[in-house]
Amino acid sequence: MQAYANPQVLVSTDWVAARLGDRNIRIVEVDVDTEAYAQGHVPGAIAWSWKTQLCDTVRRDILSREQFEELMSSSGVTNETTLVLYGDNNNWFAAWAFWQAKIYGHPQVRLMDGGRKKWLAEGRPLSHEVPTYPRTRYQASEADPSLRALLTDVQRAVDSGSAVLVDVRSPAEYAGEILAPPGLPETCQRGGHIPGALNIPWALACNDDGTFKSAAELRQIYRAQGVDGSKPVIAYCRIGERSSHTWFVLKYLLGYPEVRNYDGSWTEWGNLVGVPIERG
Repeated sequence: MQAYANPQVLVSTDWVAARLGDRNIRIVEVDVDTEAYAQGHVPGAIAWSWKTQLCDTVRRDILSREQFEELMSSSGVTNETTLVLYGDNNNWFAAWAFWQAKIYGHPQVRLMDGGRKKWLAEGRPLSHEVPTYPRTRYQASEADPSLRALLTDVQRAVDSGSAVLVDVRSPAEYAGEILAPPGLPETCQRGGHIPGALNIPWALACNDDGTFKSAAELRQIYRAQGVDGSKPVIAYCRIGERSSHTWFVLKYLLGYPEVRNYDGSWTEWGNLVGVPIERG
């Protein structure tokens, strides 16, 4: 996979097509548009909703360890199952699911390179059947705090310069011209960005077909902005899904040693009282 630091985290559409029906693999579709799965999906794939199944809607948080265990158990996933995740928008929320799976220590997780877009473009088979799998008793690890940045971590980075902040939103969001991408309601009171953050939009990492760019191209994109892995990185967006995509690129494809996803992102920072922002 193009000299990536960890090529095993990506699988091709050919790889997935050759393993449909493999009992040791669970294919999961995670879309921004939660209705897309019903329009046709990879045969054998189940769907996870980012709105209800990959978050705690009461605490406005990621899944707890117990909630993650329930999701995996009810999906028929064991600790030995290989998870293959894919979705629309070049794998935005598939990367979000990947991030949470790694937080709770699942060893075998892959993204299908190109996601739903590439599978459809290649005219591969689609199913409208919603499969069910026997329930398991999944046991997650304790959460790995090194993969996640909390508000206090970001405030410390702003004050001390201890980490590079990468805002992966669009330039218009970064500048404060708009609060959210069109049609996405989760928003904030103020537009702008965290002081000192660099703007490196997540989409720069992808080719037109939805696949990731080569390692050399990715390295050039981030090094051109001074992000070379020599300093800890904290990525953020609006609610954490696009930044999990960039987190995946930096940590797994480029192999940077210290990368965290700030999933509170701009909906947290932009709503705080007494916290500075920058515009333009």
